[in-house]
Amino acid sequence: MTLTNVPDAARNMQPVARQEVLGLYRKIFRIAKKWQSASGQMDETIQEKQYIINEAKTLFQKNKNVHLPPMGLAQQQGRAFRHQEKLRKLSKPVYLKSYDEVS
Repeated sequence: MTLTNVPDAARNMQPVARQEVLGLYRKIFRIAKKWQSASGQMDETIQEKQYIINEAKTLFQKNKNVHLPPMGLAQQQGRAFRHQEKLRKLSKPVYLKSYDEVS
C-alpha cells in the first residue's frame, strides 16, 4: 500500500495510532481479498468483496476527523469530567453512534 492509498486520517495521526489504523485498514483489505460468499457463487463473492472494500473506505473517510480523548479519567464531578465526557461523545465513530441510538 502506497502513501497515496492511505486514508487522510492516518496521515495526520500520532505515530502509534496511525500505525494501528493502517494495520486495521490493511487487515480489512486482506479479509476482503480472501472472502468467499456463503452460497459459493462467484458473482455473489465478487459483490460481497466489493461491498467490504467500499464500506471500509467510506467509514474510514467518514471517521477521519475522529480523535480519541486522553485515557486518564477525571474526577466524577466538575468541569474536567464534563469536558472529558463531551470529548468521549464527540470522538465516538459514526457507526457506534447509530448503535447507541437503537439500544
